[in-house]
Amino acid sequence: MDIKQIMEIIPHRPPFLLVDRVLELKEGEYAIGLKNVTMNEPYFVGHFPGEPVMPGVLILEALAQVGAIAVLSLPEMKGKIAYFAGVKEAKFRRKVVPGDTLRLECRMTNLRSRYGVAEAKAYVGEDLVCEATLSFGL
Repeated sequence: MDIKQIMEIIPHRPPFLLVDRVLELKEGEYAIGLKNVTMNEPYFVGHFPGEPVMPGVLILEALAQVGAIAVLSLPEMKGKIAYFAGVKEAKFRRKVVPGDTLRLECRMTNLRSRYGVAEAKAYVGEDLVCEATLSFGL
């Protein structure tokens, strides 16, 4: 799934659209996406000058966007918005820097008509950089 197809599913737009491509999708169950981290990202101006690091909250947001794609790709969810409702057990294993490509994996563990929970993991190469349990409302 390319960026145009992604923007047909979720309402996010640059600079806050944090998913560049979806590699795998099983509607309502899981999605795997990519985020290419470049020096052009606006947050690197202040985070941190001289040592750019992608903020952890934006890694979580990118994971949430991939989860939203998995849920909102269901025909019955078309046109809805998934709102971030919570984060549990977030762990950051290493920093993410310009030049990295984040592989974002989000798998639904509980999905109802108005609420969901997902297990999310972000990798750079084979290195796990972040993991969390995400919840959202529809």
